[in-house]
Amino acid sequence: MATSPGLSRRSFLAAGLAGLTLPALAACAGPLSAGLAGAQLDPRTLVYWNLFGGGDGSRMQAMEAGYQKAHGGASSLQSTVFTWGNPYYSKVTLSTVGHKPPDVAVAHLTRAKPLWEGGILDPITDDDLALVGLSPDDFSPAPWKAQKTDGHTIAIPLDTHPLVMFYNLDVVQKAGLLGGDGQIVALDSMETFEAALAAISKVTKGPAITVANVAGETATPWRVFTTLYNQHTDATPFLSDNGSKLTVNWDVFEDVTSRIQSWVKKGWLNSGLDYGTAQSYMFTGKAGMYLEGEWEITTAQLVKGLKFDMAPVPTLYDKPASQADSHTFVLPKKDRTPEQKKQVMGFIKSMLDQSMTWAQGGHVPAYLPIADSAAYKKLEPQAHYASAASHAVYDDPAWYGGSGSTFEGIVGAELGLVQQGVASPAQARQSITSQLAIYLNTPSPL
Repeated sequence: MATSPGLSRRSFLAAGLAGLTLPALAACAGPLSAGLAGAQLDPRTLVYWNLFGGGDGSRMQAMEAGYQKAHGGASSLQSTVFTWGNPYYSKVTLSTVGHKPPDVAVAHLTRAKPLWEGGILDPITDDDLALVGLSPDDFSPAPWKAQKTDGHTIAIPLDTHPLVMFYNLDVVQKAGLLGGDGQIVALDSMETFEAALAAISKVTKGPAITVANVAGETATPWRVFTTLYNQHTDATPFLSDNGSKLTVNWDVFEDVTSRIQSWVKKGWLNSGLDYGTAQSYMFTGKAGMYLEGEWEITTAQLVKGLKFDMAPVPTLYDKPASQADSHTFVLPKKDRTPEQKKQVMGFIKSMLDQSMTWAQGGHVPAYLPIADSAAYKKLEPQAHYASAASHAVYDDPAWYGGSGSTFEGIVGAELGLVQQGVASPAQARQSITSQLAIYLNTPSPL
């Protein structure tokens, strides 16, 4: 269908949504329609969208209840949960171009940047922060710096969630790797780490460490790879210019992927395990260590009789680094009165004040009054890996990139094949280059 030269894609989408989808939803006078369309049942009700399920969802609901209790009850907040990943971000985008966005929404930091580039978000000024007694100095430097875009604050970080190392205390102790403090000894060199893998493998009679990489699991291979890749001083951005250029250092790529394959060949790392099985190996003592996001702390805590702990991923190359993302609060673009702006900022401040509840699920608080508190520093095992957040490495900005993205799916799948031994590093390079070509040469559709 042709459009006039003066009608942008976003304007065309907005016109279509205004004429078709949103009025149909608004005609339904129920909470679900209000959540989908971003319409408020009551002008005083704050509309909030997020993507939290499972343990995160339960904790977020508890935090929402805290806000409601302080602001007049259930009618003060309407929270709607959507499907994680691309479906969620599509809904945020479409609702905004259709002029019916929520008042505030959650976004991964790596997905907030494409939203900003597409004109979907309003900036958050220092004056906005000051409305509720906040300032940039209240936040951890890594996520705060990462969200700054074009000189603007585009998102307020709630947490950092880095890749970390889980370990089975019984297995690691048998391997002689527990220190006097009851935690795993420092493994911060390739020689020391590989010696530990060999020692653990002797105990398990199998793999020493597991990384999920089959049955559709593409995120974990990417997270592990980019963690080790960015520990090299020679690492360059994988993508540049908002995803229009592939600038990975292929020598470093070869070094990391070849090393991973060598661990598989020696029997130290699994060749192929799905997400649940990879963690169950550590839970049951079939492996001593497991690399995954810290959010799996909740799963580990539910395993009866399991003695485990957690630590940052060891520094095996030149400098510490850990792939990470952050859950953030963003303001979809809309006209807000000063009172509405203060209401939104008050909601965000309430969530930040309740970050200790959020930390129970493993995420490292980005709000320093909580992160630096005595209570958080006593929280174990969370306090044992919290330093990983200081070395967070966020995915490079791209309209097709970020957590749960097309980029992650393409590159992670090829890295999974390398781990399985199905593809060589050179073959993975060729396939990644070929598959990304169309995205590199396609302007952002936002």
